[in-house]
Amino acid sequence: MKKLLTVAVLLCVLSVMAFAGGRSDGQTFNLRYAHVGIAGEIQTRFADEFARLVRERTNGAVNIQVFPNSQLGGANEMTDAIRSGAISMGHHDFATLGRFYTDISVFNAPYIYRDGQHALAATNPRTSPALQRINDGLVRAGGMRVIGSHYRGARHLSANMPVFSPADLSGVRIRAVPVALWTTMVRGMGAIPTPVEIAELHAALFTGMVAGQENPITNIYAQRFHEVQSHVMMTGHMHAILATFINENVWQSLGADNQRVMLDVLEELALLTYQWTNEEEAPVIQAMRNYGVTFIDEASGLRNDLFRDAVNAQVAIDYPEWTPLIREIVNIR
Repeated sequence: MKKLLTVAVLLCVLSVMAFAGGRSDGQTFNLRYAHVGIAGEIQTRFADEFARLVRERTNGAVNIQVFPNSQLGGANEMTDAIRSGAISMGHHDFATLGRFYTDISVFNAPYIYRDGQHALAATNPRTSPALQRINDGLVRAGGMRVIGSHYRGARHLSANMPVFSPADLSGVRIRAVPVALWTTMVRGMGAIPTPVEIAELHAALFTGMVAGQENPITNIYAQRFHEVQSHVMMTGHMHAILATFINENVWQSLGADNQRVMLDVLEELALLTYQWTNEEEAPVIQAMRNYGVTFIDEASGLRNDLFRDAVNAQVAIDYPEWTPLIREIVNIR
């Protein structure tokens, strides 16, 4: 406890120093960017490229130091620190911000996007009226704002057994991202939702604490989950779209020119992450097949229609107020 308190105090002191330096020394800003991705993941490549391009295009006025691999805490610790200003910014699922403003979780709702391009259009803070409106609420309630999004691919279910329908998951513990929406989704799939942080998931799968999990294909491979899972079900139940968010006070301090550069870079990288994902998925699937993983799709008996109906029914029960929001997002072109 004392160690955690010391780390928190140190982060706050460093944040104040960096923030003050940005105001006094020729408008140079030193920002800390946190995320949970590991080496080899698209989200890690995205964050590193973002930091590089922003530094380059602001002529060094905005220097972003990236802390990957949960170095500054898991998802909830990270968002708490960004809210307080101890960390400047980071990225994670939109639903992680739902603790501060519930409606923002809708952008991670399962079975809501037609494809990755639709997901990026719906979560572009410059052009999506739905996100602009909800972003205003997040700023008021949480002191943070979403300034961009990026794509990680469709999320699929993996398990140490074949799964064809929700009935096959009855009584089975499946890992849920430790946020409320994932509990809803995994319960809708028919399983027992079991929250596990990503940094602890490989061990949880290996020991049998959970029998399965769900993630984009590239992340399943990068995290080596295929080593402890025998089957991947191509449910495509969610297009994984991650929000890049920043402490509102930090954002307002940066000035319009720096803000514009950061927004431009985020838009460019959003499209690149879609391209990176499409390029990487096929070879990764082949590599997992070579390892011995069995892939199950609709042609081999997967009843994704049953998963879709069950999950959507659970979302409607747990989030009835989202019905008009979901309709608005579904209709975005």
